[in-house]
Amino acid sequence: MTKSTSTETASQKNKKSQGTPRKISSISTKTGDAGKTGLGSGDRVLKSSPSIEVVGTLDELNSWLGVVAAALGVEHKTYQNQIYDIQSVLFHLGAELIGSPLTELSKISLTSLEKRATSIQDALKPGWHTTFLLPGGTLVASYVDVSRTVCRRAERRIVDLHQSQPVRPIVLQYLNRLSDYLYLLRCHLNHAAEYSEKPFDRTTPQ
Repeated sequence: MTKSTSTETASQKNKKSQGTPRKISSISTKTGDAGKTGLGSGDRVLKSSPSIEVVGTLDELNSWLGVVAAALGVEHKTYQNQIYDIQSVLFHLGAELIGSPLTELSKISLTSLEKRATSIQDALKPGWHTTFLLPGGTLVASYVDVSRTVCRRAERRIVDLHQSQPVRPIVLQYLNRLSDYLYLLRCHLNHAAEYSEKPFDRTTPQ
């Protein structure tokens, strides 16, 4: 009697497991206690590695966007829903950057963001962009400004990552467009609240 062998290789099993979303049974797994974490490929890397630094910065950005969404409230429901969409996209983006086989940033997400930014820009009064504006204004616009700067930092971190790990062009394009969208949104929110913007004073401070 011969010993039966499985026709499914270890590699095939691994691919099958990657194609099935994992259910989170507990937040505290203790697997990261030694300063390492897992990638979508199954590899474990230091939490200070470039890819994890990028994901951490995206997480920070997403958290600030959560503050923005809360501050927008029902008064700005349209923009609040747009922020929720962006938050979900950032999860897809982060998953792609750590090698998840289940998701990647789509062209539709980029196109949608560009259309929304254009819509806000078209609604702004003429001449809104003729000078540098001091960050801030209303509270919600200030939160958007902070989100914009974190977005820029995330973009810089991805550029660093790209030096050692190829990143699809659409990833950088999305972050670049997102910072534009956020700047336009803060301008719109200040304008809607009839806030008088404070322009950059080009004179030397005394």
